Amino acid sequence: MPGVRALLRWTMTWGLSGLLLAVPDIGEGMAKQDPVRVPAEFQKGEVKFNANCARCHGERASGTTQGPPLVHKIYEPNHHGDLAFQRAAASGVRAHHWGFGDMPRIEGVTPEDVTEITRYIRWLQRQAGIM
Repeated sequence: MPGVRALLRWTMTWGLSGLLLAVPDIGEGMAKQDPVRVPAEFQKGEVKFNANCARCHGERASGTTQGPPLVHKIYEPNHHGDLAFQRAAASGVRAHHWGFGDMPRIEGVTPEDVTEITRYIRWLQRQAGIM
């Protein structure tokens, strides 16, 4: 049945192409949505993160070409507890999970600042379903 085969080929080629063209791009709507507003209790940490960490770790800890995302399962509390963030800021960290190189110590950041930053990061992780 050559006619049936030709019809099937045409349907598979052009029918699916038309369907794919009709489906919106995955994530299209997501990129246009505003991120969830940071609750007041985490806004100090957000400000401190943006001033001291975002250059390498990105907006909302999403990572950059200079540093890893902190909103990642590797940084969940069972693997990198809150004390790990304190040590990283105070002493720096040798590269061990990513290929970004060593993290230098962060000058001028107090332990209280890191606590606020860590609370903000943990909130971001909860928003992403990591915790």
